[in-house]
Amino acid sequence: MADPVRVVVLDDYQQVALACGPWERLAGRCDVRTLAEHIEDTDTLVAALAGAPVVVAMRERTPFDADRLGRLPDLRLLVTTGMANAAIDLDAAAANGIVVCGTRGRGTHTVELAWGLILALLRSIPPEDARIRAGGWQHTLGTELQGATLGLVGLGRLGSAMVPVARAFRMEVIAWSQNLEAARAEAAGARAVGKDELFTRADVVSIHYKLSERSAGIVGAREIGAMKASAYLVNTSRGPLVDTGALLRALHDGAIAGAALDVYDREPLPADDPLRSAPRTVLTPHLGYVTRENYAVFFADVVADIEAWLDGGAERRLTPGP
Repeated sequence: MADPVRVVVLDDYQQVALACGPWERLAGRCDVRTLAEHIEDTDTLVAALAGAPVVVAMRERTPFDADRLGRLPDLRLLVTTGMANAAIDLDAAAANGIVVCGTRGRGTHTVELAWGLILALLRSIPPEDARIRAGGWQHTLGTELQGATLGLVGLGRLGSAMVPVARAFRMEVIAWSQNLEAARAEAAGARAVGKDELFTRADVVSIHYKLSERSAGIVGAREIGAMKASAYLVNTSRGPLVDTGALLRALHDGAIAGAALDVYDREPLPADDPLRSAPRTVLTPHLGYVTRENYAVFFADVVADIEAWLDGGAERRLTPGP
């Protein structure tokens, strides 16, 4: 009998990957190991993956560029959770004979977190929780959502899912994206506006935009500078969409009321990153898709992808091929 195929699951921060999927189906065929700690150094990563024909990547936590892929001669199947991963060079993978496959996921879990962040920010829930545990009592005044304006940067699947909740809070909803048509915005329950108007008028700006070379920095110093001093910025999409330096200056200067972030330019966020000590912020460690229900879908499909590859096929293939 052939030796089991070595499978390495990366960035299993909570050490839950093996409990979230039907890995028992690979018993006898695969030797599955998980790595809880993020590996940033390329040499260390290459050493950790030596001899592993199958690697499982959790979203974009670990990049696989052309250099890294070229230094992994044993790698034949790279499975990413989700059906898109900007941190994997698909052309380089194909050139190195590596099949990349994806998984399905659940729909709007990130929207739930976005609203959690908005409420935590406007009602000062984290600092009030900390103060009451320290023996204190009321220290802040909250801000209501009723009558406020939600500005959505991006009105795709996730941005559109923000609208019904905003309406339940009796908010006005305006939206902008590069090619947003008025009719499509109206169908989603929002009103299309220009970019300048969105940042000038919105009381809460929530970002739901796909990161690309063109969209990096789409919320820059100009946009943040146009926001009201009473307005809040929320980003649950990707860190590089926002000019972090401009955001930090606005927070320290009191130019905006606050910011809630789930995503960062560099992840995990370094211990000495200035965002960790920025005033009027709520920070979470990229939790948008991190739910039991979503992980169950992710890892069920990961196992199915590996089974298909072992049997000579490919499920949900992202690299070119049959």
